[in-house]
Amino acid sequence: MGEFLEERLPIGVRNGASYSDEFAVEITQTASGNEYRRLIHPYPVRIYTVFYTQFTDDLWNQILSLYYRSYGMFAGFRVRALDDYTTNNRILTPTSFDQTLALVNAGIYQLQVSYGNGSTISIGRPYRTIFKPVAGTIKIAIGAAEQTTRFTASTTTGQITFTNLTKAITGITKASSAVITLGTHTYNVNDSVYISGVSGMTQINGLRAFITAKDATTITVAINSTAFSTYTSGGNVNTAPQAGEIVYGGCEYDLMCRFNSRIDVTSLAPGIRESSQIEIIELLNL
Repeated sequence: MGEFLEERLPIGVRNGASYSDEFAVEITQTASGNEYRRLIHPYPVRIYTVFYTQFTDDLWNQILSLYYRSYGMFAGFRVRALDDYTTNNRILTPTSFDQTLALVNAGIYQLQVSYGNGSTISIGRPYRTIFKPVAGTIKIAIGAAEQTTRFTASTTTGQITFTNLTKAITGITKASSAVITLGTHTYNVNDSVYISGVSGMTQINGLRAFITAKDATTITVAINSTAFSTYTSGGNVNTAPQAGEIVYGGCEYDLMCRFNSRIDVTSLAPGIRESSQIEIIELLNL
């Protein structure tokens, strides 16, 4: 892909602007009229048709400035869609549980948003990869637990990277809030930990809970272990998502786009100019 300008297409689009999502479907028709359809990829591609009527200086300083600095159709930029800019029902405030994130690699997940309600075909719902989330809006959860620590979120790639802090367990108490002995550690209150590999107190395996208190060698977690079996040995705690855990997320986002046409400028009156119909197309890859 060409280069990218981390800025939005300026607002002020004139009424009458339009957009549509297209899918890459290859259709072959036989002589008898039968159709054979192939979905080339599952991602919608958005195409905008926009117009601007502005004072001459505004048109040059905003739209044409971006057009020139993008070298026309070469470089990409951000576009905020008026009707589709959050993971929560398109326009509502995002939450940590809006969408399932895609696993990219160990500890790395990709923001995405799916479309459509009701029944689906065999490949499921179409979805859009979110490469350009808006800073300050990203919320993440592992299972039912919203996370506030031990991850970073990139606003230029849409990837969520978890830092895994792991430690061997040497003891667990039976208590309304279980105390786990680890030895010297660097966990903090509000970290969430996943517990696995424990012998004896096997009921605690596969649970994730927040740390509510700590000292130099122990952590207290929000798990009531009173009715569990007695701990005998082994086990580990991990902060990053483990096998079988689902990672969710939500955010506001921009789409990656580029100009897909030239811009003709028409003089309407002294000091007022109108742009031609401008086509802008979504980019599917960084």
